[in-house]
Amino acid sequence: MKLVNRAFVIIFSYLIITGVNAQSSRDYISIVGSSTVYPFSIVVAENFGLATGYRTPTIESTGSGGGIRAFCQGIGLNFPDITNSSRRIRQSEVDQCNSNGVSEIIEVKVGYDGIVLANSLSGHNFNLTKEEIFLALAKTVPDGNGGLIENPYTFWSEINSSFPNNRIEVLGPPPTSGTRDAFVELVMDAACSSFPEIEALDGEAHQLACQSMREDGHFIEAGENDNMIIQRLNVNSNALGIFGYSFLDQNRDVVKGSRIDDVAPEFDFIVGGQYPISRPLYFYVKSAHVGIVPGLEEFIFEYTDENTIGEFGYLTDRGLIPMGYEEFEMIQSSARQLSPLQL
Repeated sequence: MKLVNRAFVIIFSYLIITGVNAQSSRDYISIVGSSTVYPFSIVVAENFGLATGYRTPTIESTGSGGGIRAFCQGIGLNFPDITNSSRRIRQSEVDQCNSNGVSEIIEVKVGYDGIVLANSLSGHNFNLTKEEIFLALAKTVPDGNGGLIENPYTFWSEINSSFPNNRIEVLGPPPTSGTRDAFVELVMDAACSSFPEIEALDGEAHQLACQSMREDGHFIEAGENDNMIIQRLNVNSNALGIFGYSFLDQNRDVVKGSRIDDVAPEFDFIVGGQYPISRPLYFYVKSAHVGIVPGLEEFIFEYTDENTIGEFGYLTDRGLIPMGYEEFEMIQSSARQLSPLQL
């Protein structure tokens, strides 16, 4: 994506937005996307609305994939200005944006998050390896004779005798979720290297074996609302849920996180890189809407302020894992210059 003159972008965008959408007007920022980034953006939006003369942005939790699709549909007031994402935008999605005239996108990394497997406080204290998680959740698993079979495991004790004799039941995000994408990449794909039967496969067969989740009721797609997962864990003490660390941090009175490869999902371990399931968080802005939608540039400044996402920013109290100071300065400078994404 080429950097073009900002004045031209603003004038051209104004003509598109006022011409195509003359029948509608909007004096607030419209945000969609990741359920993981959603609670952080809500706090920033509320602070922004209280501290400025602009209206509080509206935010919809649609999942990263769904948000990016809506974001990429076009330029104008009928389309979102920002999409939150718990994974980096893909080249194929950038291409889709470009095909719809969304040719300049500003990428802002806001920090990091861990993915946790949590359960009720009254449930078992799990210490899981990535390989054990794979065996519990994969659609097909090694059969012990060099091949693969449909996942036969129904109880945790069948995977590890030290685990309880409880039915495997894991509530997780749907395919539209960035958390699902990151979980598959960081856990399922990573575990595949431990199984020679899978590593021997090529191309699509290898990808399907590594990334396909079971569909027999032991892995349950629970939607984009992580609060609903936590509520269901309280009802079923044998179930586990997959969601972002921030939701665990805000609900420690009712749920606890499993150790992964003998490392607890704790703030310091995620910051230090010891916790094995962590990922960066982003939001994306349409450059063409800056200067047209009231307060959009100012919102970027609020979100990237040191008091917001810095080491002692108010979002760290909500579970955001902050960047190191050098990375923060680089991200802040790029965002505030409204630099377009380069992929």
